[in-house]
Amino acid sequence: MWIDCKSIAKAIEEDVKRRITSLSFAPKLVSVVGTGDPSTASYLRSQERKAEKLGIEFEIIEASSGEFLPTLKKLAKDESVSGVFVARPLPQELDEKEVLSAVPVEKDVEGVNPTNLGLLIYGEETFPPCTAEAVVKVLENVTELSGKRVVVVGRSITVGKPLAIMLLKKGRDATVTVCHSRTQNLEEITKISDIVIVAVGKANFLKKDMVKKGTIVIDVGINYVDGKWYGDVDPAVEEIAHVTPVPGGVGQITTALLFEHVVRAAERQKR
Repeated sequence: MWIDCKSIAKAIEEDVKRRITSLSFAPKLVSVVGTGDPSTASYLRSQERKAEKLGIEFEIIEASSGEFLPTLKKLAKDESVSGVFVARPLPQELDEKEVLSAVPVEKDVEGVNPTNLGLLIYGEETFPPCTAEAVVKVLENVTELSGKRVVVVGRSITVGKPLAIMLLKKGRDATVTVCHSRTQNLEEITKISDIVIVAVGKANFLKKDMVKKGTIVIDVGINYVDGKWYGDVDPAVEEIAHVTPVPGGVGQITTALLFEHVVRAAERQKR
């Protein structure tokens, strides 16, 4: 069975529109990009279209390696800017941690600044990473997390690690296992789990025989192979489990939450 993510995204977007009407100004998102990566350019165009529909101002700033950090510092002081988004991949010359640390905490709508990531340890989710939050939104919409055995396959800074922390938060109280490329006997772990979250970037990685019947499976992957989009979960898994689709799944909720964060930042910076 496919999990309906569209209705979750739509509800978030409607909430964003409602909250914007109560502001005396239009929230503004600035995306800083430093490469000519075609997929990045395509994503930013889709961001721009969504922002326009929601009533959010959107600007793209192209910056060379030498301009990147000064640009972020300038945006931190610009009162007209509600949120800052750093498009990746970054130029190879730049240190990712240094760049993301330069994103102003109060405008960090992606939740990538180490300060906002660190606050997750204390249960503070002012600006959590959007994809990790999207997964939590889906799970809270379809099940009770308390006591559930959850396995997160993937340990990235933007999804796996923060997601595990968020699921452990008091009030959610999931029992969480994090697996990765060095995990032995992965199938033994996924088959005893109530919820399986896959974020590894490998098309059709999770197979039907790796989960038990009735498992909730969250597919975070998006892989472009031979002209088609694939998730990290083999479509056959849907025959026995509840699965988020790709495309049209976690991704659209992630985008909706990015703009919800922009509005949240604007509300906190209200002028």
